Amino acid sequence: MKAYVFPGQGAQFVGMGKDLYESSEEAKKMFERANDILGFRITDIMFDGTAEELKETKVTQPAIFLHSVILSKILGEEFKPEMVAGHSLGEFSALVANGVLEFEDALKLVSARALAMQKACEVQKSTMAAILNLDDNVVEEICEETAGVVVAANYNCPGQLVISGTFEAVSAACELAKEKGARRALMLPVGGAFHSPLMEPAREELAAAIENTVFKKPICPVYQNVTAKAVNSEAEIKENLIAQLTAPVKWTQIMNQMIADGATSVTEVGPGKVLQGLFKKVDRKFPTSGASISK
Repeated sequence: MKAYVFPGQGAQFVGMGKDLYESSEEAKKMFERANDILGFRITDIMFDGTAEELKETKVTQPAIFLHSVILSKILGEEFKPEMVAGHSLGEFSALVANGVLEFEDALKLVSARALAMQKACEVQKSTMAAILNLDDNVVEEICEETAGVVVAANYNCPGQLVISGTFEAVSAACELAKEKGARRALMLPVGGAFHSPLMEPAREELAAAIENTVFKKPICPVYQNVTAKAVNSEAEIKENLIAQLTAPVKWTQIMNQMIADGATSVTEVGPGKVLQGLFKKVDRKFPTSGASISK
């Protein structure tokens, strides 16, 4: 079975999507429609902006979504997913790819999500950190032992878990992780505690937008971040998507589950190669590739 996966925040780069815009009339129309929906020319920032401009959450999230979804659309007949998943933000791209969300509806949700998260970040000084080379259960114990708000946020692959919370609590947890043998405990250059209880205001705001959006029957299962299981029910997909902002991204579990359920290869659709690398950490021999367009 062919699996397709879609990257999340952090995969962006200046110039992303320009090749799609210039090589496909369909892609050009979709990008221009996105400019209209968003109310600003995101293509100008994606193609010719600075790395600093592209790093703004309100720009980054729609930019990665657009790159992934537009690429999947112009692959045409070549794009035949039998299972899909997306890392955090990438779940919205996956839901367009498997027919649950329309492109325009999903873009509006991604924009609303980015703005809601940005607002939540401004309420309290918060951050995230990557803990390397410790077992997941040890990192979970460290979070429980640390005073303040700090939780396991992204189970990226074996030996790589991202924690999230208030600046003080994350900093303290990093020190404890080093004491317990972490190879590295690295504070990340992010402006907020994504996938933690500190995102509750954003979750409530996004929940209202999701509830008012039409979700259709998926053409193939989506492995959602919250459960790491294959989901085929529109109601369950909606519920999990709302929970996603304050719940951890179970990406290690998703990769293992996809392989256990019969995935024979995985194709990453969008900027970068991060997810291909993570699959190789689970199974070095598992066939991975990145989607590309013929020039």
